[in-house]
Amino acid sequence: MTAIALTIAGSDSGGGAGIQADVKTFSALGVYGASVITAITAQNTRGVSGIHDIPPEMVRAQIEAVLADLDVKAIKIGMLSRPETIEAVADALAEVNCPIVLDPVMVATSGDRLIAEEAVDALVKRLLPRAALATPNMAEAAVLTGGTVAEDESGMKAQGAAILALGAHAVLVKGGHGTGPESVDLLITARGSRAFAAPRLKTTHDHGTGCTLSSAIAARLALGDELTSAVAAAKTYLHEALAAAEDLKVGHGHGPVHHFHRWWPA
Repeated sequence: MTAIALTIAGSDSGGGAGIQADVKTFSALGVYGASVITAITAQNTRGVSGIHDIPPEMVRAQIEAVLADLDVKAIKIGMLSRPETIEAVADALAEVNCPIVLDPVMVATSGDRLIAEEAVDALVKRLLPRAALATPNMAEAAVLTGGTVAEDESGMKAQGAAILALGAHAVLVKGGHGTGPESVDLLITARGSRAFAAPRLKTTHDHGTGCTLSSAIAARLALGDELTSAVAAAKTYLHEALAAAEDLKVGHGHGPVHHFHRWWPA
């Protein structure tokens, strides 16, 4: 059977993040990608200049159309900027049994905010308890827990545990915005925590890293991996995509990671 994953997220007109990054990642990892667009952004490597939300009823219609026909094995949820959209997604996924990876997208790499303040509460109440895995970065973990950005792995672990207590089945706190020679992501579950580390790369080609990691995890889950193996494989894929990103000459700001680094350039 063909492994199918669904992404529910915003569109990035620059192609480096959002729906575009998700579908590229699915394809690179051998998974067929379906998509539900929640918002259209006017965006490039330098920043976001506009956001147009898709009507909630159309978001729900897209989800229902996909699930009525495709045998979806995993779902990745990204940018949901309004409470009404979150409610529509939650209602449409009420009967879904496949694993859901929730990436609580709040701020773009450029620093532009992508979610309304009032939407955070709806995200926590309606979608976090449905998530097999939530993948906040350090800033997003602070928002979700009402604290300040963690300064070390101990703080990341504490905030991950707090998000776990809010209802998520597992939490991956991403350390890409931290400091030190290694980029460390912490997976927190009811059984404890595990660190996934990779050498920190000094690069400005980091647009779409969060989207890419969460969609890579969803792809691996769609292929049948258990959670820890999926996270490990996704971390490796993202590190390779970041390392190869210098081969891409795209834009004048934060360039995208190289999703198809295993195929081109040679």
